[in-house]
Amino acid sequence: MKNSTKMIFDELISKYPALNVCKSGIMDAFKLLKKSYEDGGKVLTCGNGGSAADSEHIVGELMKNFKKCRKANQNLLNNLPECEESERLKAVLEGNLPAISLTSHISLTTAYSNDKEPSAVFAQQLAGLGEKGDTLIAISTSGNSLNCVYACLVAKAKGLKTVAMTGQKTSRLSALADVTIAVPEMETYKIQELHLPVYHALCAMLEEEFFD
Repeated sequence: MKNSTKMIFDELISKYPALNVCKSGIMDAFKLLKKSYEDGGKVLTCGNGGSAADSEHIVGELMKNFKKCRKANQNLLNNLPECEESERLKAVLEGNLPAISLTSHISLTTAYSNDKEPSAVFAQQLAGLGEKGDTLIAISTSGNSLNCVYACLVAKAKGLKTVAMTGQKTSRLSALADVTIAVPEMETYKIQELHLPVYHALCAMLEEEFFD
């Protein structure tokens, strides 16, 4: 880990001292996510309500510049066809860390929820999108959201690593996930208020590791 990465982590704990109780979970989650990217994998996210918005937010920070200016993949730029549009693309493309929010696929999720079982929709998506070496981030303030639990089960069956972001209560997700970040709050909105700085720090740490 770079010193600058450790500084991001230390700043998080300094600014939000309540997170001291789950700092090992945050660091373990970072290591899992870093390993996925080192091995050519991707991150998939899911959640409900405000946690669905958090799932989208994480993907937004990973897939483009966050705190740093990221250079786009040079092989990609070199392989663009020679034309005026390609030259414009070269000026605007940014480096990314591959990530998919399972909350985004409206046609798929509504069709599957109507035809089959709404609580299994994330599991259905993971059955098709998840690959060994990927990491699932399942966000649930209760830790017991059935669609996130089902997603975690399919993730484990397919060889993905799993990170749960929950409140402080022991939960079904905390029992299933490889790593749990259980922030020390009980009320939904207070849990979400602590989830935000945690995943911002994780995204910043990953960016620091993979982009100069």
